[in-house]
Amino acid sequence: MRVWRLLLALLLVGCAPLALGADNPLSIPAITLSTNPQGQQEYSVSLQILLIMTALSFIPAFVMLMTSFTRIIIVFSILRQALGLQQTPSNQILLGLALFLTMFVMAPVFDQINREALQPYLNEQLTAPAAIDRAQVPLKNFMLAQTRESDLDLFVRLSRRTDIASPADTPLTILVPAFVTSELKTAFQIGFMIFIPFLIIDLVVSSVLMAMGMMMLSPLIISLPFKIMLFVLVDGWALIIGTLASSFGTL
Repeated sequence: MRVWRLLLALLLVGCAPLALGADNPLSIPAITLSTNPQGQQEYSVSLQILLIMTALSFIPAFVMLMTSFTRIIIVFSILRQALGLQQTPSNQILLGLALFLTMFVMAPVFDQINREALQPYLNEQLTAPAAIDRAQVPLKNFMLAQTRESDLDLFVRLSRRTDIASPADTPLTILVPAFVTSELKTAFQIGFMIFIPFLIIDLVVSSVLMAMGMMMLSPLIISLPFKIMLFVLVDGWALIIGTLASSFGTL
């Protein structure tokens, strides 16, 4: 009961300035609308900060579903599985590598957004809605370049939209799921190509052990050093990372 009373007292103290109204110098207006010289309405700075803080919660979804992160992390996970390593490299290392490789791949797109949308907005040359519209253009161009036409047509058909004249007019609500679907297909195709040489090593080792009558010995124990040696000799990490970075065509 004492805890509830303390919480109630704190709540009353926090709401007191708002209850007193505008006459109290400590009161903070919740929403303030102003009209700029062009006749457009703009929100108060406090409300803009609130919206920005709310938008920060969508950053993980933005990174995973609207950038190159999905393809990269899936390929890394398949590579670790193909090598037969369960926890090496660890999830933290793979996530960190995928995140920084995503920043490297998306750097041209982010630079264009910063140059054409963010900096004009910070210099008060653009309003917030206009800056958002400009920022969408480079991001949509990147996603459209990686999205298959069949996937895009699928979600356009599911949405029953008939007012989309060209792929550039596709809204993000349709483009994002189409982009993610294409990224999943591409990631699994790359993962399949990575799996083949390691699968051949497993088959060869299994056949040799069967021919020698060592059926009780696990082939994975014998094939693991050979797979690691092959991956190191061909400079596998450089090949995988270079192939992933160049597969997006933004560099």
